[in-house]
Amino acid sequence: MSEQAYTLPDTMTAIDITQPGGPEVLQATTRPVPRPQANEVLIRTVAAGVNGPDVLQRKGQYAPPPGASDIPGLEVSGMVVAVGAEVQNFVPGDRVAALITGGGYAEYCTAHESNTLPLPSGLNFVEAAALPETFMTVWLNMFQRGQFKAGDIILIHGGASGIGTTATMLAKAFGAAKIITTVGSAEHRQASLKLGADVAVLYKEEDFVEIVKEVTDGHGADIILDIIAGDYVARNYEAAAMHGRIVQISVLAGPAKELNLFPMLTKQLMHIGSTLRSRSPAAKAEIIEALNDNVWPLIEAGKLKPQIYKTFPLTQAADAHRLLDEGTHIGKVVLIADEDEAKDRI
Repeated sequence: MSEQAYTLPDTMTAIDITQPGGPEVLQATTRPVPRPQANEVLIRTVAAGVNGPDVLQRKGQYAPPPGASDIPGLEVSGMVVAVGAEVQNFVPGDRVAALITGGGYAEYCTAHESNTLPLPSGLNFVEAAALPETFMTVWLNMFQRGQFKAGDIILIHGGASGIGTTATMLAKAFGAAKIITTVGSAEHRQASLKLGADVAVLYKEEDFVEIVKEVTDGHGADIILDIIAGDYVARNYEAAAMHGRIVQISVLAGPAKELNLFPMLTKQLMHIGSTLRSRSPAAKAEIIEALNDNVWPLIEAGKLKPQIYKTFPLTQAADAHRLLDEGTHIGKVVLIADEDEAKDRI
C-alpha cells in the first residue's frame, strides 16, 4: 500500500444505522479508517450520493452483501489517498468517483479499482458523486436488461427521482419515440417535461394506464421502468404494449398483493428485475465500460448532467433521508463530507 506523504488518521466520522427505522436512526459515530485491499483504492470522501437502496437499508429491508461495509452509501467522489499493492491505474492525489458496495457515508471509504473512474471532465465533485449508482442502475436496467432502443415508447415511474431524471435524459438522448413519466406534483411535472418527457402524469390525480393508452393511440409502452411495485405491477401489465418489457428496479410500495397474470400471457410480456449492489466488481466494470463508451462523451460535451436537488453535510444524513422520505425532491440528494473541496468546485 502506498500513501505518498499523506498521513492517514486512525479514525473518521461515519454514519451508523443504530437500528432499523426512520431517518432518526442515522447517527454520526467514530469508526476506524479502512485500509485498502490489494486491488482497492482508499478515497477521502468529498461527496456521497443518497439513494433509494440506502433508505431500504436504513429500514432493515436491504442487508449489505457479504463482506460489504455496514455503513450506508453506494457512490462517492473524492481524492485517492492510498492504493493497494496490485492497483495499476490510480495513484494518491487522483480525483475520482466510485461505485462501492457500502461505506459511502463516511470521511473515507475503499473502492475496487475496476469500479473507480477519474472525475469526469465537466463535472464537479458534487455532481460526480451523483453519477455512478444512478447512471449504472439505469444503464443496466434500461439498456442491458430492458433492451431499450431508438423508437421505443417508454414509461418511467418516479420521473422526478434520481433514477427517473436519469432515465428520462438517457431516453431522450438515445432516441425514444415518446417518453411518459409519472410524477407527484405540478412542480415535478414541469421538471420532468423540461428534462425531455413528452407527457408527465400526475399519478395522484390521473390514471397512468388510461393516459398511456391515449397518448400512444392504444399501442402502450414498449418498455416500463418501475421503482414502485405494489399495485403498479398489475397496472403496468395493462399499460404495456404487445411484447413489452417491464423492468423492476425497486419495490418502494412493497410487493404486489393481487396480480392477474393473464395480461402478461396474452401480451407476451417480459417482466424482469435486477440489483446492482450484489454484482461482482468485474460485472460492474463491464457496465462502467459501456457507460464510458456511450454516455461519458455526452456528459463531457455538456449534453447530460446529474440533476442535483440539495446537499447536506455528512452529519445531517438523517435530514437527507427525511427529504427522500417526503418525496418532494427532483433529482439527487448528496451528502458533503469535505465542505472546502466541494465549495471550490460547485
